[in-house]
Amino acid sequence: MKPHSLPQPAWRPRPKAAAACCGGAAGHAHAPAAAPGPAPADATEARYRIDQMDCPTEEGLIRRRLEAMPGIVRLDFNLLDRELTVFHRLADTHAVVGALVELDMAPVALDGDLPAAPPPRVLSPQLLATLALGGLCAGGAEVLAWRGAAEASWPVIALALVSILSVGRPTLKKGWIALRHLTLNIFFLMSLAVGGALAIGKWSEAAMVVFLFAVAETIEALSLERARHAIKSLSALAPATAEVMQGDAWTDVAVTAVAIGSRIRVRAGARVPLDARVTCGRAALDQAPITGESMPVDKQPGDPLYAGSIVTDGVIEATTTAGAGDSTLARIAAAVQQAHAQRAPTQRMVDQFARYYTPTVVALALLTALLGPLLIGGGWSGWTYQALVLLVIACPCALVVSTPVTVVSALAAAARHGILVKGGAYLESGHLLKAVAFDKTGTLTHGAPSLTDAVVLGAMPVAQCLLIAASLDTHSAHPVAQALVRGWRSRQPDAALLPVQDFGVLGGRGVQASIDGQRWYLGNRRLIEELGMWSSGLGQRLVALEAAGSTSAILCAPSGPVAVFALTDTLRAESAAAIAALHALGIETVMLSGDNQAAASAIAARLSIDDARGNLLPEDKQGAVTELALRHGAVGMVGDGVNDAPALASASIGFAMGAAGTATALDSADVAIMDDDPRKIATFIALSKRTSRVLKQNIALALGIKVLFLGLALSGHATLWMAVFADMGASLLVVFNGVRLLRA
Repeated sequence: MKPHSLPQPAWRPRPKAAAACCGGAAGHAHAPAAAPGPAPADATEARYRIDQMDCPTEEGLIRRRLEAMPGIVRLDFNLLDRELTVFHRLADTHAVVGALVELDMAPVALDGDLPAAPPPRVLSPQLLATLALGGLCAGGAEVLAWRGAAEASWPVIALALVSILSVGRPTLKKGWIALRHLTLNIFFLMSLAVGGALAIGKWSEAAMVVFLFAVAETIEALSLERARHAIKSLSALAPATAEVMQGDAWTDVAVTAVAIGSRIRVRAGARVPLDARVTCGRAALDQAPITGESMPVDKQPGDPLYAGSIVTDGVIEATTTAGAGDSTLARIAAAVQQAHAQRAPTQRMVDQFARYYTPTVVALALLTALLGPLLIGGGWSGWTYQALVLLVIACPCALVVSTPVTVVSALAAAARHGILVKGGAYLESGHLLKAVAFDKTGTLTHGAPSLTDAVVLGAMPVAQCLLIAASLDTHSAHPVAQALVRGWRSRQPDAALLPVQDFGVLGGRGVQASIDGQRWYLGNRRLIEELGMWSSGLGQRLVALEAAGSTSAILCAPSGPVAVFALTDTLRAESAAAIAALHALGIETVMLSGDNQAAASAIAARLSIDDARGNLLPEDKQGAVTELALRHGAVGMVGDGVNDAPALASASIGFAMGAAGTATALDSADVAIMDDDPRKIATFIALSKRTSRVLKQNIALALGIKVLFLGLALSGHATLWMAVFADMGASLLVVFNGVRLLRA
């Protein structure tokens, strides 16, 4: 039998990567920072809203400037909300604010933990008007040049200047700031290209470069805005007010003002405002926003309610169990947002590539402009133009923006289906899993076994044996122990439990305690063997019970076994489909159970599981996962998030089942399945495979387009505006391809 009440070991800390995405690494060379987490000791926290920080290029600039300041402990970036959190040991933050103002970031201090107002919309009427003006003027200048007007004629120059001054000022200003801080980012490259084009008299092309780059920047910002809305829509599901009993009347109260323990009422068609527990009434609720379950779930007194769920039928009253900021829904939204702030492996690789790629391209363009006329011949103006084309073509914008958009879209899609992934690293590595190990109780079975048989081995009446066993197990929270207590209560509803002394848990074996001065033991086969009370007769009885898939609990006095109890768990209806789906993906399935081998084998045979291992202690499960990892490489472990912690910690990815409302699982799991549906393990792996394919497609698209236009540039067939158009086209392709995962 499994341990009745194991200690709750802490999950191992996993290294997390820094927050970044579309172009930051091109402009700085810092070591990856730790992921957002608890505030550093003795550090003061300061939060700022930075509306100008709409792309990770700005993040890189800020990080490079602030990390070098004495007294700065850590920087946490939230690009989706455009927030910066500075942990510092400074007397005041004037130097921090001054540095941000110097970078033209216009910081706005935020008050403590209060949420900031949502960021401004990307497509404001002013921006649309500016883009329209810049596009018309740039297009007009190009048309005039195509129709024979000289590049230096006043109509071309006038239209180009209007376009550059209308849409190009932000780019040129950021480029100048990057130059002042010796940062080779995308704004510096584009500013250099525009300045060079103006220097050699290519006014119309300079205007087109600025306009197309502004359009590309807007598209990237829109993609992040869409991802932000997908994540924010999770927390926006809860209503703003709750119907609360105050005195003798029901009153609408803002959810932020509702205290824990308040009595609330939710009518049919309304959303549950806060996490709560039903106290009166029955109703069917749509929990899809939280757990991804497609069918309504019936609720009755004692059942939990999750904020954001919809009452489809009935009226219920409940007592709130969490505040607005601590609800399961709020924790889900926070976890997904924090996961976005952690760089996935592909993103770190791309950032590292861009870190060396950008200065290499600048050096190559400079050599082209200087050595071309000397080594090959031709005018300086022509070679300078080709160098500028090379600069624009080589911009890594499309390459670097591809990964974060893809990852955050997949994270949001998974969360909408009740799969909470705690970081891009797990999302990416999921497709590498070759084997998945399952705990049995509560994962493949309902975790609510029932007492099916009691066999007396001596002269003690069965009722007395059950009373002693129930008195021992009532102090344990394990499902098998509680099933035995329920079985006793159903047979002896009016009896009272016996007082026990010196109760103790024997990890992975059972429990022990004293009753009226006599020592009693209740546990599995392993415990009996350790006590030296094993006999062939007892073994025959256990074999008969366990052959039917039951778990045996043996009650022992110091003189020997006195009774055997059989407890049977029922399989989840989804378990067989979950195993079949994993087999279809080519993944080996293993069941690791603390129950006896016969019961484990019987369950495994019914589910077609490849390998079943019973009689395992928690450390045995951990060892089994380690052995599977040596044989297969990447291994997943599915458990309850607490009792199976050692095995979950040893797995490449730990899956916590039934995490809705469970703070431990939500805070600790690599992947949390919000309901108890094991089929979502295969769903997660399939999503990981699709995400991996999209990431590879995006990298291939970005690099392929670069190589194609580089060939055109070297053959003299590419122009500046064509180069920018190609860069914008590549950005569009990778963004739209990544955002497709929102519909996964």
